[in-house]
Amino acid sequence: MKILVTGATGQLGTKVVEALLKTVPANELAVSVRNPEKAEGLRACGVEVRHGDFDQPETLDSAFSGVDRLLIISTFGDYETIIRQHTNAVVAAQRAQVKFIAYTSVTNASESKFFLAPLHRAREEAILKTGIPYSFLRNNWYLENEIGSIQGVIAGAPWITSAGTGKVGWVLRQDLAEATANILIGEGHENTIYELSGKLMTQEELTSSLGDVLGKEVPVQQVDDTTYADIMKGAGVPESYIPMLVNVQQGIRNGELEIDSNDLEKLLGRTTTPIREALSQIVNQSSQR
Repeated sequence: MKILVTGATGQLGTKVVEALLKTVPANELAVSVRNPEKAEGLRACGVEVRHGDFDQPETLDSAFSGVDRLLIISTFGDYETIIRQHTNAVVAAQRAQVKFIAYTSVTNASESKFFLAPLHRAREEAILKTGIPYSFLRNNWYLENEIGSIQGVIAGAPWITSAGTGKVGWVLRQDLAEATANILIGEGHENTIYELSGKLMTQEELTSSLGDVLGKEVPVQQVDDTTYADIMKGAGVPESYIPMLVNVQQGIRNGELEIDSNDLEKLLGRTTTPIREALSQIVNQSSQR
């Protein structure tokens, strides 16, 4: 069996490959990357490194050749670019007669009004049209996305949010990577959809746990979207990123990430990393930078 991971040098892809290498012989694992030189460490471990660029369809036929199980990690960019890249990958997988596609999607993609959902919905539908057995891994929200806010709190700033009482299933990339690896090597995951989430929490509940980790009270400042955008701009966030951050806050406030599921624990065969432990890891990493 040959497993191939796209985007294997990215933040999630790296962890998926590491998890796979704990149970799969290196010669059964391949990676498809735009810049093969960035994967020399994997090549040294015995992993087959292939050049595959979603913007260069001609590279994908050789990248996906002989692959049984394929993980497509979602790409980022404007709508047209993302759809073009994803279509190139899916069509190439069909030509290569890949037997199974796992795809990293977003919470409740088929019905959600979250600003990221339409892109993921379109990409899920593209895979469905191929008839290839699939598994959609609908990841909730990486706890690592909050590193900037956590660092601000460490430096003495309040926790700024316009998300109100909306809940999020924050989870570490490591947990999601291990679950993804288990799907790629396991059986019975054909034509499945998994909502992968940690315990649902409000901003206040998250910051209460952060306060426990830091040993201090973390003040939460609930503001409106305009004020939130102004504060982010004042904090040095690039202006091009601010609309995305506001959209995240709006989506959380509207309950778009509030999907209760224990799929992640079932796939892991254990509980997800407790939030205090997860926050401790991030705090420790932040202090080492």
